[in-house]
Amino acid sequence: MKKTLPALITGLLLSTTAQADDGPVTAQKLSEHVYVLFGQGGNIAASVGDDGIYIIDDQFAKLSDDIKETISDLKPGSAEFVINTHHHGDHTGGNENFAKAGAHVIAHDNVHKRLEEQHGEGSDFLPRISFGYDLKLHFNNEHAHVVHYEHAHTDGDSVIFFSNDNIVHMGDIYFNFGSLPFVDVDSGGSVDGILAAVNDVVNQIDDNTKVIPGHGKVSDRSGLIAYGKLVQNAKDVMLKAMQNNASLEQVLKADPLAELNLEYAGWLPKEKVTTLFYRSLK
Repeated sequence: MKKTLPALITGLLLSTTAQADDGPVTAQKLSEHVYVLFGQGGNIAASVGDDGIYIIDDQFAKLSDDIKETISDLKPGSAEFVINTHHHGDHTGGNENFAKAGAHVIAHDNVHKRLEEQHGEGSDFLPRISFGYDLKLHFNNEHAHVVHYEHAHTDGDSVIFFSNDNIVHMGDIYFNFGSLPFVDVDSGGSVDGILAAVNDVVNQIDDNTKVIPGHGKVSDRSGLIAYGKLVQNAKDVMLKAMQNNASLEQVLKADPLAELNLEYAGWLPKEKVTTLFYRSLK
């Protein structure tokens, strides 16, 4: 079957993200109850406490056993909930395995829609609980606030605020490895939506907040502010290059992002970033 453009773009992201983040699953303690797990794919947050365990994102299916083992080293037991920050496979690939182990998957309505398109109605990959704007999970002496940000990285992105622990999980709205984000235009993402989400989160957190990005090291408010400025600068230079109704070919030839002097991952080259920014801003 011929792949659609969205499938090709998503496939590129998923296959190459695994290469970029290749390594064992490791845990970093952020607070008494919250850890971040690094492996292959999107960063996982784990809430571990008296009420039990739940996680945010679950990377790839092949890592499920390693993820479960890493969590069990923190607290014996299995995850009762999995919150998906969005639908991409490097964040949802373990949904089926965790669901079969007893977890209830939670995500935005659009994540349910897109996973249903990919895996079919009734699949264990699908969320069993979905929501429109937001929800709260009262668990482990925390009131985790899950908030949807529309048309950011995708159309189904959620940011999770741990108010008591002063931690926020941004999902792929925030890429913390010194480059620009993947704007999944074919999944409803937009440059302006990413900027709106980043600015909104910046205004809600403080200098002591620990910020978990979708990829990269744990950051803070100043790091998130710097990232927002980077994305804004990229938008500005792109809009300047797009003046006078310049075509995509003309913009690619002009190479406006070169002036930002950034390094790009092999799975997200500058030409791809330029194209996606152009399509979003057009």
